[in-house]
Amino acid sequence: MTERIPPGMDVETWADRQVREAVARGEFKDLPGFGKPLPGLDRPHDELWWIKEKLRRERLSLLPASLVLRKEAEDAHAAALGARSEGEVRRVLEAINEKIAAALRRPPEGPPLRLGLFDVEEVVREWRRRREGQEERGA
Repeated sequence: MTERIPPGMDVETWADRQVREAVARGEFKDLPGFGKPLPGLDRPHDELWWIKEKLRRERLSLLPASLVLRKEAEDAHAAALGARSEGEVRRVLEAINEKIAAALRRPPEGPPLRLGLFDVEEVVREWRRRREGQEERGA
């Protein structure tokens, strides 16, 4: 339980004493980030820094759903091309195609979607061409 400020003692003096005693007890040892610079000190002041940090940590977005899906489709295409197996390419594309199909049936909020379903066979052919090119270069 938190100790109350003794009558007549200045709040600042009391707080300093609490911190000094906690340091003496070793309560501040091994804190995460000890000895490291505070993140973001080199950036300009932003009053909404804590909101932006929370959104980043929680992987939330303030973008309209249509733009989020466009980005997700772009990332899925890149992931498919970097996949280790043809089966993985197909799984990645089938998963994003399901999301795109749902969005085409019921368009999300925001700017126009401007997305179509991925042609799985075409992307698989592209994946094979890239893979063959890497093998020829000895990668």
